Amino acid sequence: MKRLQKLSETDNEVFGLIQSELERQEDGLEMIPSENFASRAVMEAEGSVFTNKYSEGYPGKRYYGGNEFVDKVENLAIERAKKAFGVPRANVQPYSGTPANFAVYLATCQPGDVIMGQALPDGGHLTHGWKTSFSGIFYKAVQYHVKADGYIDFEEARKLALEHKPKLIWVGASAYVRQFPFKEMAEIADEVGAYLVADVAHISGLIIGGAHQSPSQYVHIITTTTHKTLRGPRGAIIMVTEKGLKKDPELADRIDKAVFPGLQGGPHDQTTAAIAVALGEALQPDFKGYANQIVANSKALAAGLMKNGLKLVSNGTENHLMLVDLTTIAKGHGVFAQEALEAAGITVNKNTIPLDPSSPFYPSGIRLGTPAITTRGMKEPEMEKIAKWIAEVVNETKKYKLPAEKSEIGEYIRKFKEELKANANVKKVRSEVKELCSRFPLYKVDMNGTS
Repeated sequence: MKRLQKLSETDNEVFGLIQSELERQEDGLEMIPSENFASRAVMEAEGSVFTNKYSEGYPGKRYYGGNEFVDKVENLAIERAKKAFGVPRANVQPYSGTPANFAVYLATCQPGDVIMGQALPDGGHLTHGWKTSFSGIFYKAVQYHVKADGYIDFEEARKLALEHKPKLIWVGASAYVRQFPFKEMAEIADEVGAYLVADVAHISGLIIGGAHQSPSQYVHIITTTTHKTLRGPRGAIIMVTEKGLKKDPELADRIDKAVFPGLQGGPHDQTTAAIAVALGEALQPDFKGYANQIVANSKALAAGLMKNGLKLVSNGTENHLMLVDLTTIAKGHGVFAQEALEAAGITVNKNTIPLDPSSPFYPSGIRLGTPAITTRGMKEPEMEKIAKWIAEVVNETKKYKLPAEKSEIGEYIRKFKEELKANANVKKVRSEVKELCSRFPLYKVDMNGTS
């Protein structure tokens, strides 16, 4: 990448690490569903001179001078977010998803208020009330779950809402493989008078591209990160809907105050510029094809995995990700599958499954998805190959089991990783993966969503 020429001259050590990471991404299949590849244009904006500026406050209301062009780029990002999601208000300053969600709490709740979200082991998110998160520490969190078929248990959610009367309810998840049920959760929230917040960090690009229903008519607030299916920089957006302003006309203003000065100082203006670029790309006609291809690839990959003998939570997917249930091999087997696949050049993450018999540290599943490989231009024929490779590599781990004694686990996994280096089948898949990736280059050509 020629734009790193100055870095190579001034700090060859960091330059070398960046080059090594580029080679890792180029030569492997990035399949963690919360990751994607930003375009060159997004990265150029992220590395622009906007990184030099301080701009506490909002457009037209800054604490510092010299913000004429910062104001313009932030307003541009705001207008593009409003257009993309069909909302009247948007805040593009949150540093990331967790601070964005924290700002929503600060704007709508008092410490100790009851909040409700999907349980983390059932595919929810840390910030939706999990016990180790600020959301479960500062608020009284009630958690709803999924049923045996992997779908949200609406009967339980409604019962919990009626019993506990939450001030705020979350709909959205980090590992839920079905369409997010905005309408159904809105009926529950409206019945108890709660704010309903859609956390669409994972599916925001699918929503803009028309590959997933939009929450804007059902919820009061929408939060999203910008680096997943939206394919932008690592930032976040908070939006208030018409329904939200009807419930509380001051809601958007209180969210703005929660972000600044409530939680943050100066915004990262270079990220704001990059968000504007990513939203501009997402508003182009070809992005719809990209978003729909993500889902088509996901469904094809899920079908291929099941065809090759792997068990999936909920027997498939309706979005960009899937969960492989490895309890058919052993409980807590996710770490073995993740490490073996990484050795084969396929990056996934170990993940809990509903009713996981093991701990979150050694969960019984793996989570994988198709946004990044779709960005490279891969389609259904490639999904068939990838599914076969994943099954082959997972089969190589079947003889390994977590030791019963916790003190023995670390050394056991270390030996397992050493043995992987000599595994002929894993090496074979690694070679085939590298060859496939060479036919779908990443940054060796300009990215436009189809290559």
